[in-house]
Amino acid sequence: MSSALSLILLVASLSGYGQARVLLDSYFNDEHIKDSSGKLISTHYKWEETDNGGFSTFGDAFKKAGAQLNTLYDEPTAENLKQADIYIIVDPDTKKESPKPKYIDSRDVKVISEWVKQGGVLLMMANDSANVELKHFNTLAAKFGIHFNDDLLNHVVDDKHFLNGTFLIIDNPILKTARKIYMKDICSLTLTRPAETMLKDGDADIIAVAYYGKGVVMAVGDPWLYNEYTNGRLPKDYDNDKAASDVARWLIKQIPVQK
Repeated sequence: MSSALSLILLVASLSGYGQARVLLDSYFNDEHIKDSSGKLISTHYKWEETDNGGFSTFGDAFKKAGAQLNTLYDEPTAENLKQADIYIIVDPDTKKESPKPKYIDSRDVKVISEWVKQGGVLLMMANDSANVELKHFNTLAAKFGIHFNDDLLNHVVDDKHFLNGTFLIIDNPILKTARKIYMKDICSLTLTRPAETMLKDGDADIIAVAYYGKGVVMAVGDPWLYNEYTNGRLPKDYDNDKAASDVARWLIKQIPVQK
């Protein structure tokens, strides 16, 4: 082996060389609308969506950090998750959102938790209890000492009251550059080991992290990084766009160099 190639491989092993693979669930969150031609299209928190409900800004943050994006429309089997370093489940469907919602079951819990244990990075984003299926989502969260509560915090009646959803960020281990963020209509978290809080609203835990085996789980009580509030509609002094970049970079840094 040449000395140049040896140096490249050494740098790669030390830096986690390779493009991070970010896989967004579209199996548990599988809402559809009809487009102008009458065709059903997948909607709500999708990479390709550029309207208010999409995740295109969050996706761009991952791409700028060197990641590649994919979407999983099938069940998260062990084989499917081999294609991911980061797996994101956001706002699983209720019956009002999907005629046949797919609930997380014991098989999913086993597969996903084993994937995390082997070095996977999981992001779980819930919502207020009126807009997310929490019962089955919590069976997965429980593996990591996390429980999404059936409550509603930071309720904002309209966007004239931004202060009701405002958080000021100081010395946060995840949100390194965001200083003022907006997160409304969220559920709180109840935490036990190995989970630990990363952001609180008064006494309520809002963001948590749990290290599990070789991997890590980040849980948030809201899918707050969608386009509408990554400065699509926020006043200029809010940093949700910076928060999207902070979260993306933090998740990528959690990927083990060798799974």
